[in-house]
Amino acid sequence: MGKKVCEDWASILLNSKTKIVVGDENANIFLQGEKETGGILGANSFWVQANRLIETAFAAGTGAVVLHVQNAVIIGGSIQPSPNAEIKLNYISAEMIIPISVDNGKITEAAFASEVVEKGKKLLKLETHMLDKSGNYVIKYYRFKADDDVLKPAELPQDTVSEINTGCGVPWFAVIEPNIENDVENNNGLGVSVLHGALDTLKAVDLCFNNFCSDFYLGQKKIFMEKSLADIDENGTEIAPDDVHQQLFTYINFPQENESDGKKFIQEFNPALRVEENTKGVQSALDYLSFKCGLGNKHYQFNGSTVVTATQYTGDKQDLIQNAHKHYIVVEEFLSSLVRAILHVGKHIAGADIDENADVEVIFDKSVIIDEAAERLQDRQDVRDGLMAKWEYRVKWYGETEEEAKKIIAEIEDGQQVDLGFEDGG
Repeated sequence: MGKKVCEDWASILLNSKTKIVVGDENANIFLQGEKETGGILGANSFWVQANRLIETAFAAGTGAVVLHVQNAVIIGGSIQPSPNAEIKLNYISAEMIIPISVDNGKITEAAFASEVVEKGKKLLKLETHMLDKSGNYVIKYYRFKADDDVLKPAELPQDTVSEINTGCGVPWFAVIEPNIENDVENNNGLGVSVLHGALDTLKAVDLCFNNFCSDFYLGQKKIFMEKSLADIDENGTEIAPDDVHQQLFTYINFPQENESDGKKFIQEFNPALRVEENTKGVQSALDYLSFKCGLGNKHYQFNGSTVVTATQYTGDKQDLIQNAHKHYIVVEEFLSSLVRAILHVGKHIAGADIDENADVEVIFDKSVIIDEAAERLQDRQDVRDGLMAKWEYRVKWYGETEEEAKKIIAEIEDGQQVDLGFEDGG
């Protein structure tokens, strides 16, 4: 259930309906292609990998995406613009992140590790992202090999430099953490898991579900029979007249004198399965778990026959809505920081004709936590009442930029004013 909780948070915060809108059209196409399935993000399977990264980050407390540039031109330790440069994204889990400097809770300098296997041998790659005196990031690369459980320096590949001066203060990494205060001492700037403080409820879920299954396992029909009914094999082992595996039932005619004393040779016992009690126990444990993990106390419900109204549904989801909006803040900051880094590298290293300072907006899919139909209806009413502009509505619900929305609205309104020239009855 711990993994399920993190899966659900990842599904809520980053899914196929999440949109990144960049104000500059060229920058938007460079980032994610014309159909939002290509570009740098598409080439790096970003939406799949980022969803998994958030899942692991919410489980372990921290995750990161690190930019790499392949086919780069390095002169004097400084990276130079090249049209052949390719941007690659590396997704790093918490155990491979070593914060070096933390400013007001934000990791500004860090080391990132990753394991690779070359010709059957495991190697550890390490890269440090540090600021120099000029405020520019300098990236250094290292490799280590394990020798008798001791890490020793190994040579870098021939096509890899040991140090790069990026020439800018824009970090080539973005860090994501749950928006929860880490109360663990000496956490070194790392985040905390959404399961922190919920270990007792995780144990309760396991205990209740184990008891639920145990009652079914131990609740199988039991038959008690007179020992004299059993046959004896050649080894002296007693053989019952009922072979469960073969579903063989043997009927025996009892002697009259044994029936007169009122005793039965075969007695049946069916243990109570306690289905209702166990179901309530499991449901209560799940309610406590979802509450402790910020999903609200009714996130996991197995009473499928219950029908609720949209208003009641939204009311029951208040805890989830509040916590989701809290986590949206850090996810938006993470995505914006990553996009800024990609656009900067794209312009200054890959030579793309883009505006690196274009507005970046992240639009989340909130239909899983709110009644989207009701909110959309309310926004339409606000447009009719003049409280919301039409272009604002399109930006919010269609994921368009302000410029695109205004252009489409103008085209629609111009089309409505055209006189088609039809006469009455024509």
